[in-house]
Amino acid sequence: MTTIDLHELTKDYGPKRVVDRITCSVRSGRVTGFLGPNGAGKSTTMRLVLGLDRPTSGRATVGGRPFTTERHPQQVVGALLDPFAIHPSRTALGHLSALAAVDRIPRRRVDEVLGQVGLEAVARKRIKTFSLGMRQRLGIAAALLGDPPVLMLDEPSNGLDPEGIIWLRTTLRGLAAEGRTVFVSSHLMTETASFADHLVVLGRGRILADTSVGEFIDHYAQPRVRIRTDAPEPLLTVLAGAGFDPFPGEPGCWYVPGARVDTVGPVLVRAAVPVLELADEAGTLEQAYLALTADAVEFTPATSSRTAPEKVM
Repeated sequence: MTTIDLHELTKDYGPKRVVDRITCSVRSGRVTGFLGPNGAGKSTTMRLVLGLDRPTSGRATVGGRPFTTERHPQQVVGALLDPFAIHPSRTALGHLSALAAVDRIPRRRVDEVLGQVGLEAVARKRIKTFSLGMRQRLGIAAALLGDPPVLMLDEPSNGLDPEGIIWLRTTLRGLAAEGRTVFVSSHLMTETASFADHLVVLGRGRILADTSVGEFIDHYAQPRVRIRTDAPEPLLTVLAGAGFDPFPGEPGCWYVPGARVDTVGPVLVRAAVPVLELADEAGTLEQAYLALTADAVEFTPATSSRTAPEKVM
């Protein structure tokens, strides 16, 4: 099995430390989501793995060796870092054919990956005419071209329509099921939750979490109870008297963090509080992520609403 291993990986740009002594392993047979705020060091980490930047200290290996030593790199790691890093006057067919020739990949693979990503009909069109979603598909095709055991994709969902996102989700999970190592950076929490098995979360260049999706959500995001009522005053009085700390949602709705229906429901029944809706809501990846990274955000607007999700826990 081919894994990505990082050991004390560090990268400085002048006085600024962008990647700070990262140590982790990205294992095969699962999709690992790579999360973190803007400026957390995700893209730099991927570049260091691929040898596009040199680390200040530490090391990154793929299958136990530096990626830069591979004689046929596309057959070891398929990467998508920038969908616009393609000559716009080439055709999709020409671009992939050139990549195949460089690494001695059979020509039939070009047609196979074009079909896999759904670009057969535009294979001979110039890339400058492509939408962002089409460029993303072409970038994914290039990453799959060498049939590599490792995939590294930076924000692959950008620009994809709903059909494309569903296709990507299915593709990523299918690649992991084949035993490949799939490492995906994303800012889309709901989408990441739909395909990732494991998470590595960065904040200010350091690892904040390295755990399964389920364990991450359970640890950082509390469940809550959703209540809809047309009698908010008695509702709040009863809940406060029972030791709960409700907070408002949309009009007519209240949320009770850290509670369950089987604990809140009997309290409301005994007090004869009229309830129109009472439902458990599990914690989400987005809630867990915001709770963990609240102090690790480097770029925030002057008027930030990041404090609001804390109550959602």
